[in-house]
Amino acid sequence: MLFLLMEHHITIPFKARYFRSGDINQYTKEVWFVLHGYGQLASFFIKKFLVLSSQNICVIAPEGLSRFYHEDVQTRSRGGNNRVGASWMTREDRLTDIDNYLTFLNEVYHQELRDTSIPVSVLGFSQGAATATRWILDEKINFRRLILWAGIFPNDIDFSKGHHVLENKLVQLVYGTKDPFLTEERMKESAGLIKKLNINPNTLTFDGGHEIDETALLKLI
Repeated sequence: MLFLLMEHHITIPFKARYFRSGDINQYTKEVWFVLHGYGQLASFFIKKFLVLSSQNICVIAPEGLSRFYHEDVQTRSRGGNNRVGASWMTREDRLTDIDNYLTFLNEVYHQELRDTSIPVSVLGFSQGAATATRWILDEKINFRRLILWAGIFPNDIDFSKGHHVLENKLVQLVYGTKDPFLTEERMKESAGLIKKLNINPNTLTFDGGHEIDETALLKLI
């Protein structure tokens, strides 16, 4: 007997979380949306940016919609650390994941930011760099600056549209000179993608690895 296997999708009400440090009021100088990397949680990631609160900068950290245990079942059953992380997407049903997180991020933006005159920076760390890029190219938010930290532009975007969106924005690349993930090959790929976008981002490096460095962070203010 032959069975026909068909994939279906449905739309459902869905709750998701994000974290915020600081208030949005008449004293707010800037709002930063910071998107974490693979396997991180927003509750821990946002702590890297607490230093910005003293500068009247509000930081908002949405969390990837897929959470998972870092260790497998057997390791955890033998007394593992039960550490949980989150991801923005995987290769499985990736277009649905992208559509879902764009909807989520846009909702967070419009719920938090009623005053569109406040300058907005969007920072994506590692895997979050691709997420941040896709978000600003969705053209549903008003932003001043895009910061890709320890990550590069995704290679499957519309580069003509990307140039149009970014040509009058401030684009900054930040990475540690000892980052094991930014190999020579990876950096060549990044340079090629920037050339296809036809933009001129600023680059800031620091003596460190795959991390948020506070000294470098303060230089971005």
